[in-house]
Amino acid sequence: MARSKIAYVCADCGAHSVKWQGQCPDCAAWNTLSQTAVQAATGSRSDARTPARLGTLQDESGERYPTGFGEFDRVLGSGLVPGSVVLLGGDPGVGKSTLLQQVAARLPAELKACYATGEESLRQIAQRAHRLGLDNPALSLLADTSLENVLQQAVELSSRVLFIDSIQTLSSADLPSAPGSVAQLRQCVGRIVQFAKQNEVAVFLVGHVTKEGAIAGPRVVEHMVDTVLYFENDPASRYTIVRAVKNRFGASSEMGVFAMTSTGFREVRNPSAIFLSGDSDNRAGSIVSVAWEGSRPLLLEIQALVADASTNYARRLAQGIDQNRLALLVAVLQKHGGISLAGEDVFVNVVGGLRIADTSSDLPSILAIVSSFGDRPCKQKLMSFGELGLAGEVRPVKFGSERIAEAAKQGFKTAIVPESNVPRELAAGIQIIGVRKLQDALSQAFG
Repeated sequence: MARSKIAYVCADCGAHSVKWQGQCPDCAAWNTLSQTAVQAATGSRSDARTPARLGTLQDESGERYPTGFGEFDRVLGSGLVPGSVVLLGGDPGVGKSTLLQQVAARLPAELKACYATGEESLRQIAQRAHRLGLDNPALSLLADTSLENVLQQAVELSSRVLFIDSIQTLSSADLPSAPGSVAQLRQCVGRIVQFAKQNEVAVFLVGHVTKEGAIAGPRVVEHMVDTVLYFENDPASRYTIVRAVKNRFGASSEMGVFAMTSTGFREVRNPSAIFLSGDSDNRAGSIVSVAWEGSRPLLLEIQALVADASTNYARRLAQGIDQNRLALLVAVLQKHGGISLAGEDVFVNVVGGLRIADTSSDLPSILAIVSSFGDRPCKQKLMSFGELGLAGEVRPVKFGSERIAEAAKQGFKTAIVPESNVPRELAAGIQIIGVRKLQDALSQAFG
């Protein structure tokens, strides 16, 4: 047996060092190096593969497994790809095991699956299944923390889908380090990826999120897999968002919306409806915008509050949009809109706990701020989107026609959008107003 050597591994970046240091030489993080036993390579190549010609390989890009959840299939990229490795991360207690157990039970009956857990007993899994009303005769359960045994049982059962809950509990006999360490994570994930690719087995991995927001501590885990999904939820809301931050088989910013009920997760087929207040009264400081999430438009409400500053320093606080972007918008409003907010506190919030990554929220945020400052509601059934430049110009955003069409489906009557986003074929039932300057948008919204 090859001797094991002692190395010091960084918990943040996974870099190795021959001696302990207070600061990692690669990522410059402090107090992150920990002692780990590293197994020396034996040099055996018993499982070596031979090359294959491209012309002999078949095109099976359309082969995907349905998970039983339309929203989850959307996040994965139209279903589960054979041979893919999916990492599902989230805070403790957010529902990772519940969702994966529901997916395992909803897989097609002819698709054999194995659910391996290192955190719960088989009795606990059975109790959750009975509580949720789940039953799948083709699903096998295994409670073990040995990586070698989990992979061996998956082969003997001829499983096409493998669930591992969680990756931090697995350990390989080739390494003497403790489960959850950097070396074990690197070894286990590498073996699992190799197993999935060689046997065409789709694998789900559950990864816990640390206080810093990283899955399994080091970031080395994320780049080794095909798809990385994060759970996002607001403690005050019953809705949970599963977002793809990396996906080799679909959009990397796709998201699915689920509602937690007494019988487990239920998918929300029309997310735009839950992020709107549903209040028919037109209120000052509120406006509806359309964001683009992955491959679909999503209607959401942006609220603003402008109040007299209680201190000598006016505050600019944003939730759901970039904090620095809000300060920039206030400056543009003063320069090109003729409205000074120097002595006012400005607060902007995206309803529902969503976060808008693109710049399409610039124009509606400005309109909501002006509406709250003047205590003047916008027009009834008004929707807006657009990027705002430093010179006060309204710039177009991507997928403008699709955003307008989604707003028309939801019953909105007026849309203030960049002039370049006005479609050639106007949508029925909605008036589209194209604007080029900030002053034009203000006059159309409050004129």
